[in-house]
Amino acid sequence: MHDADSPEGGRKKRRVREQTPVQRALGLLVRREHSRKELTRKLTARGIETDDAEAAVSKLTEAGWQDDTRFAENLVRMRANTGYGPIHIRAELGTHGLDSSQVAAAMETFEGDWTENARDLVRRRFGESGPQDLPQRRKAADLLARRGFDGDSIRRATRYDIED
Repeated sequence: MHDADSPEGGRKKRRVREQTPVQRALGLLVRREHSRKELTRKLTARGIETDDAEAAVSKLTEAGWQDDTRFAENLVRMRANTGYGPIHIRAELGTHGLDSSQVAAAMETFEGDWTENARDLVRRRFGESGPQDLPQRRKAADLLARRGFDGDSIRRATRYDIED
């Protein structure tokens, strides 16, 4: 009697069928949105030939499973909600192989106020009253600059004594 056949021997081994490039790409897209460039890169990193990866991504794009516009809009929304500014977000979109018109269109979908986002981040870090003195304002300004906010938003978010 073999181990797999005995009651205490466990389960029989199942054969795992090799997934096609399209199936692997779809598996990645089910988890979250990906840009064309990112999806192709991930597939080639998993051992799929570049031509096969590009063909699989094209097939999923045509079927509506992969969409750079939807990906970009989602990324803008996610990054803005987690405290990143427009400079950072534009740069990140550029790393995904999106052209300037796609980046601009995605940024236009943001319905919030960048200065308010910057103020919210400062409030979370420094309390409701905001930075109290010059060193704290500098720290707040440095934080906002690292997060990709522009100079105007930084000035408005770090000066609580001046009303807009």
